[in-house]
Amino acid sequence: MIPAQATGDARAAKDARAAKDVRVVVVGAGFSGIGAGIRLREAGFRDVLILEKGPQLGGTWRENTYPGAACDVPSTLYSYSFTPDTAWTRVFAGQPEIHAYLRATAERHRIGDMLRCGVQVHGARWDQPSGRWLLETSDGPYRAAVLVLATGPWHTPYRLDVPGIEDFEGPVLHTARWDHGVDLTGRRVSVVGSGASAVQVLPAIQEGAAAVDLFQRTAQWVLPKPDLPLPAAFNRLLDRLPGARGALRAGQYALQEGFGYAFRHPRVARLLEAGARAHLRLAVPDRGLRRDLTPDYRLGCKRLLTSSTFYPALAQPHVSLHPTAVTAVRGNEVLGADGTRVRADVLIEATGFRMGQLPLARSLYGAHGRTLDDTWGGEPQAYLGTTVSGFPNLFLLLGPNLLGGSSSAITVLEAQLTYLTAALTHLERGRHRALEIDPAAQAAHNTAVQEALATTVYNSGGCTSYYFTPGGRNTFAWPWSTGRLIRMLGRFDPDAYAWDTPARPVVLPHPGGQPSWSGANT
Repeated sequence: MIPAQATGDARAAKDARAAKDVRVVVVGAGFSGIGAGIRLREAGFRDVLILEKGPQLGGTWRENTYPGAACDVPSTLYSYSFTPDTAWTRVFAGQPEIHAYLRATAERHRIGDMLRCGVQVHGARWDQPSGRWLLETSDGPYRAAVLVLATGPWHTPYRLDVPGIEDFEGPVLHTARWDHGVDLTGRRVSVVGSGASAVQVLPAIQEGAAAVDLFQRTAQWVLPKPDLPLPAAFNRLLDRLPGARGALRAGQYALQEGFGYAFRHPRVARLLEAGARAHLRLAVPDRGLRRDLTPDYRLGCKRLLTSSTFYPALAQPHVSLHPTAVTAVRGNEVLGADGTRVRADVLIEATGFRMGQLPLARSLYGAHGRTLDDTWGGEPQAYLGTTVSGFPNLFLLLGPNLLGGSSSAITVLEAQLTYLTAALTHLERGRHRALEIDPAAQAAHNTAVQEALATTVYNSGGCTSYYFTPGGRNTFAWPWSTGRLIRMLGRFDPDAYAWDTPARPVVLPHPGGQPSWSGANT
């Protein structure tokens, strides 16, 4: 771990001299990191490096390869607006196709020369004298004028932590760490969880399994998912009609925003609940099973799920629902809080991720020698979900309070990339060495966010969710429309920042005659 205070200054100075010096380091090569690399290059910043710990790019779409893994946002929206895919095969693309799209996009924009895979970033420290981030990585030290964290919120798997789990007699698979060498055919499978990954994996595995037991701690609202194939002829037609793809994207955006309006106005959400109840009633004939699958909170309070195969899969005779939490594992038995005991050959953890635990937060030291984790104190917050007071030249992508239950993460990301390039352009043109968000501006923004959240279904819907910290603060959801988010991130306000300008700034030229980058030559 990188030292926080001056006790290691001599060693740090030596490491700094030996470090690889880069203008911008982006950590992570999923949608956020690849998008950042593309947009920064388009804005004229050439000295950019993307460090990815995995063997290849892809982020969550590289790691989540479980059966049935797919997007729950229409494919047209779940792609970069500046690089639309013209050949999606389904309305909601599956994991292999999304991963292939990311790889093709990176190749098309020649990201390979700025991408370094297999490089783990262990920590970073802001060095005030040089105005640089000093990074400790598996590839040795790096120095960067700007650090962009594109690690995303879907990163660290949430593992089942109950007595006996380590002694389970069969394979234990987490959906984010799937082992394709495990054959489920003819085996008894227990699935723990009822969220997004469970809704997708259960229908995909139940046909070949001898028996499937789903442990559901909390019932979920599920709307039907119109996941239809997109014939090649349809894609060719869209290509021939001017503006057709843009119109389709706009229509899908409007539909998603309709859900968002309902989440901001809980009374409207009742209309969606009626549709979800009808979906459940048509798919599940058994009244008792329907009762166990009916939530007791407002739709949208938790992440909204969509599936047209989950309920029919649960209604199969060899599939059983257990509306109880798992409390222990004994040998090859899974025990529920209500006394349920189920024999299992394979245990699947469809338990999601540790949301709000930003990778590197515990080893990222800011201007005052404190880690980002200590600064947040368990309640992450940032200005517009992007910059954090006390951490100069640090940018978070898909940071706190930016996402919601309806908007596409890619739409949010692109708005942030507009903000990022505007900030760095201002940094360069003003010959500043560093920028840091004013703590008062950050506090005012987050106060407004929390006040606005109070009336949304996220906060008032009567449930507990991963949106909240243990202290009860919603650090995940954006309380307004996506349009407002785009407008706010589209206006970079230099007055909200403090600027560090060296007395004698040195202009560091960009290769290829591109705009220069101003900073200290250390």
